[in-house]
Amino acid sequence: MKSIQICYKAEEFLCLVKCTNLRLRAVVTMSGSWEEFFATHLPPTDFEDNRSLLKEFCERHDRQGHRIVLVTSGGTTVPLEHNTVRFVDNFSAGKRGSASAEYFLDQGYAVIFMHRLKSLEPFTRHFNGQKLLDMLEMQDESNNTTIRVKQDSVFALAPVLSRYQAAHAAGAILHVAFTTVSEYFWLLRAACEVLAKSGPRALLYLAAAVSDFYIPKDSIPTHKMQSESGPPVIQLHLVPKMLAPLVNLWVPNAYVVSFKLETEENLLIPKSRAALEKYKHKMVIANMLQNRHQRVLVVTRDANQEILLSREELLAGADIEAGIVGVIVSHHSDHLAHSEAR
Repeated sequence: MKSIQICYKAEEFLCLVKCTNLRLRAVVTMSGSWEEFFATHLPPTDFEDNRSLLKEFCERHDRQGHRIVLVTSGGTTVPLEHNTVRFVDNFSAGKRGSASAEYFLDQGYAVIFMHRLKSLEPFTRHFNGQKLLDMLEMQDESNNTTIRVKQDSVFALAPVLSRYQAAHAAGAILHVAFTTVSEYFWLLRAACEVLAKSGPRALLYLAAAVSDFYIPKDSIPTHKMQSESGPPVIQLHLVPKMLAPLVNLWVPNAYVVSFKLETEENLLIPKSRAALEKYKHKMVIANMLQNRHQRVLVVTRDANQEILLSREELLAGADIEAGIVGVIVSHHSDHLAHSEAR
């Protein structure tokens, strides 16, 4: 198989959905504004349905005075063809977002869970892969087949199932799925438009791993690229930074939390503080790739706070997201109190 060469940031890789002999060379260029991005990318086919669901969900919880959090989760793809066979992807499976959504529900928030299709989701994340099937057993009695949970698995399944049923019975969680980076941005803006009415009660927890690059629609071939045509040159454009219009125009009164992932420790705090200064949002959750499930830094304009799990806590299956959400909820409460005191 020929080599694949592409320029992309550290956590992104080229995902070849169907293997072919392809050598790919990419060039990155600057992009236009966020307005231009929306003008040149059509919304997803189910956009209006999702917008109606978002509107109904937020209006219902607004009437009840609930806090609402938008949790974005998982990675975005960048298609290389209109009839997509290949795409640029990243490693995110949605663990942080799906776990955090559960803890926000525990804290009494209504949760919009905007996630990559087929990534991890709240509650079912505990039984990913074959784990759920391993908990079940079949019994055949007089041509009547029944399936039940093994007795030694009830203790693990029952509390998760109880929390799942309670959240859905209360209508406290809404699932909205995306795949491509353009779908993500269309849905993000739609969610912000309805969340703006919630004012400071709205919280945005932007944990999705969003691609830094995209390919303009008019530059993508319609059909699968053929290796017989020789190595194509793919011109990647930098995605406009949507955090700027989000904070300043779309949801100016919401409490906005972004994420920063690095592989060099000395860049973590400076880049987090630079983001806070540039975009004027409230908080950055900063972490290193190598130990992101054990240690994070909560960076605000006033302080840095470390959240660290011990080795014993990790072995016991503790989620660092419980601590992250606890800190955010405390800061969000202060934000609300300050807004109400004005």
